[in-house]
Amino acid sequence: MSLRLSDSDQAALGGENGPGTSMAMSILVRMAGVYGVSELMDITAAHIDSSIYMGIATMEYAERLVDLGARVSVPSTLNVSGVDEHGWQEWSVPKQHAENARRQMVAYEAMGCIPTWTCAPYQTEHRPVFGQQIAAGESNAICFYNSVIGARTERYPDLLDICAAITGRVPATGLHLEENRAGTVLLQLIEIPLALQDDDSFYPVLGYLIGGLEPDGVPVIAGVEANVTEDRHKAICAGAATAGAVALYHLVGSTPEAGTIEQAFHGRAVDKTIEIHMHQLVGAYRRLTTASSEALDMVVLGSPHFSLDEFRTLAPLLEGKARDSDVEFLVTCSRSIRMIADELGLLESLKSFGGRITVDTCPLATPMLPERIKRLMTNSAKYAYYSPGLLNTEVSYGSLQDCVRSAVEGRVIRDDSLWMV
Repeated sequence: MSLRLSDSDQAALGGENGPGTSMAMSILVRMAGVYGVSELMDITAAHIDSSIYMGIATMEYAERLVDLGARVSVPSTLNVSGVDEHGWQEWSVPKQHAENARRQMVAYEAMGCIPTWTCAPYQTEHRPVFGQQIAAGESNAICFYNSVIGARTERYPDLLDICAAITGRVPATGLHLEENRAGTVLLQLIEIPLALQDDDSFYPVLGYLIGGLEPDGVPVIAGVEANVTEDRHKAICAGAATAGAVALYHLVGSTPEAGTIEQAFHGRAVDKTIEIHMHQLVGAYRRLTTASSEALDMVVLGSPHFSLDEFRTLAPLLEGKARDSDVEFLVTCSRSIRMIADELGLLESLKSFGGRITVDTCPLATPMLPERIKRLMTNSAKYAYYSPGLLNTEVSYGSLQDCVRSAVEGRVIRDDSLWMV
């Protein structure tokens, strides 16, 4: 398909806006051919996943753009980096890795990106609005922007997202277009106990199951009777985008494009329905645990990054308690959320408990864990899914309450009563 470029696109490609913009536009034009589109369209914001240090090549790519004078043309938040620049010395991060990751951070800030350094940019003041056309990297953020806010973005891979931010242009395709946002399958929950739906541990599992059932489509979820908070949506997004490639879901009665099933399907007939029964959820819950024993080295929370409300929930659970000396207790969050939580006094019990905070990154994005950490526990489907492969660890999945109790007892303890069938 022949790509039609506007006069301004041609000018950018030809170097009238500088060599950095020309480089970005040339990459965008090449990728437009891969997408098979005939035109580009404007965006008004971006979230950049390319900020994660993946090796010398990603660092030099960013520095090359800076050397060529590239700057973003739309407000662009930054995903997690490859290092907690102020706390990496407390962990087992190699010095060379920290220095290179820091160089990459500096490069993206030099291009005018906003130093949010979080995989949950929707928790910041730079959150987009309904209908806004954006370019986002980071799978859970893409899903949250599309599903929970109703902004419009495709799945932008690393290195292409920054090109979109520099040029302010993206291929006119996919979820940017209204006709592609209709539901593709109805996922109907059948007789799922309200007590389970009212527990936060349900939503990472639901997302993980959805990602496996409809990995590439636009699932429409019906039958959820509990109040689905933003943190619960965050958990669905992370699970669904991790286990599959879900970039948009509609939860009937909760997300903005799904007041009804009919609205979610854009008035079209429902061609495919999948019933979700308790036994499927229990199976997903069990698959998130890969540990073979109750032994425990670390509890890790915050993937996606911990929110202020999650700190509000955690603080009283830790009050008057202390972790076992052999179990690390780590929360990952953005620097801005940590600052606010500290000002509100929400970190005092965490400090007394013996817990620690890492900002700007997480163990999945930086080599921070010492060799002795081989058995993790988490309430995050994303941590549970990726840690065995990326961190070479066994994982136990449980509720936030399970995680706290296990850290105190020094071994994995889970209350499975809500999941018993």
